[in-house]
Amino acid sequence: MTSSTSNAGITAIIGDADRELPSTRRILERYPDGKGTWKPHAKSRSIGQLASHIAALPALGTWIITTDNLEASTRPPLPELDKASDLVAFFDARTEDLRDAIAKADDSILDRTWTLTAGGRAFVNMPKREALRTVFLNHLIHHRAQLGVYYRLLDVPVPILYGPTADEGFG
Repeated sequence: MTSSTSNAGITAIIGDADRELPSTRRILERYPDGKGTWKPHAKSRSIGQLASHIAALPALGTWIITTDNLEASTRPPLPELDKASDLVAFFDARTEDLRDAIAKADDSILDRTWTLTAGGRAFVNMPKREALRTVFLNHLIHHRAQLGVYYRLLDVPVPILYGPTADEGFG
């Protein structure tokens, strides 16, 4: 996800995204087709809902870069995807949009405030540099880890994310 900009803030975001997005794609590639309604607990999202949410999260990064606010109710509904190939294709398209937004951005946007509202009430209001880190990247990492737990419970091999897993070593 290289950019022609030499801005340190955008460069750091690009580096973080370059590390996290491929790992996210790898975990989506392992999605167990046809298991979309499975839940580990009645209060949990289904695996299909969780994986679809993860596949859509690069769009949140794009919205943070390209807008100053987002009303949660105006977000497009998530598709109900229940195949690894569909999740990966959806994720790849959102990631490409994010790459385009980053390539057009510079550090001047990072100190601008980004606000997320629900029903007109703000529940996130922070500089875009913080929103990209917490609302987008940390959010993505958090849900990716949840999906790894779902996979473990379903006996789906968990791919390497930061180091070897019980299913995959480095060799």
